[in-house]
Amino acid sequence: MRYTEPAVTLITALDLKWVGKPRCIASVLLRSEGFAAVIDPGPGSTLANLRELLAAHQLRVADLRAILLTHIHLDHAGATGALLQENPGLRVYVHRRGASHLIDPTKLLASAERLYRADMQALFGDFLPVPEGNLEILEGGETLRFGSRELQVLYTPGHASHHVTYYDPTERVAFVGDTAGICIEGNRFILPATPPPDISLELWATSLRAIAQLRPRRLFLTHYGFSDEAIRHLETYRERLKQWGQLSAEILSRTGEPTEAVREFARAVAAEAAELLTPEELSHYVFNGALQLSWFGLARYHQKRKEGQA
Repeated sequence: MRYTEPAVTLITALDLKWVGKPRCIASVLLRSEGFAAVIDPGPGSTLANLRELLAAHQLRVADLRAILLTHIHLDHAGATGALLQENPGLRVYVHRRGASHLIDPTKLLASAERLYRADMQALFGDFLPVPEGNLEILEGGETLRFGSRELQVLYTPGHASHHVTYYDPTERVAFVGDTAGICIEGNRFILPATPPPDISLELWATSLRAIAQLRPRRLFLTHYGFSDEAIRHLETYRERLKQWGQLSAEILSRTGEPTEAVREFARAVAAEAAELLTPEELSHYVFNGALQLSWFGLARYHQKRKEGQA
């Protein structure tokens, strides 16, 4: 009998076990004809876990050829600089608006520290600078070729002004980062993630429509995993974001007291989620979702709109 090499899975979810918890942050391993890359390597705090996961697929950091970033938030991109120290030949793909913050993360880290305070190091670890010479700058509209694999790049702002989505037209999978929210392995409940500083619900709705126009079969969410009913997911999420915009505007019209506003927002979201989730599932979503940060982002969004209309 003739021996044949076992098939290599082209798209592999890597559970980074953030702060020891499963199904919180996922990276993606892409392989094609000897080419290996990761989409969103995760925070610096899970770098050891990423190495172990690569080793389970007979890979080292030195074997990677590229890192593709959906955006530069710490839970998605934090390990990038450290990976470059281990493998100086890595190419790092990032949208133009996020590139400067990889080269010099001072402002990014200062902003994150205001939100996470004493917990930041434990949650995210170190965020090391990325040499400018390793960057591949994206605008959206590019087609990237890795071995026999093609990925289309869409500019998908809304969650962040520098967010991109990668689309594999062969597998019909869209790697959406945070653009399609938090949904644990296709669960029927989708929780928005709307942190400061630059969410835009209008741009977000446009981005969701752009992804839907590709007619993807599956979505891959960093938080967490595959969603197999892609169009339904995108339509549901667009409506959920609209509802959150209305809810937050109503709360702001009733109270200007920040602590009470956050509590009212959290109560409303928990009540909605409790209709679809078990208490254990709800706890997991709340842990992933950081509702307080989502409130801050929505409040900032409404304030910026108000100032723009003044």
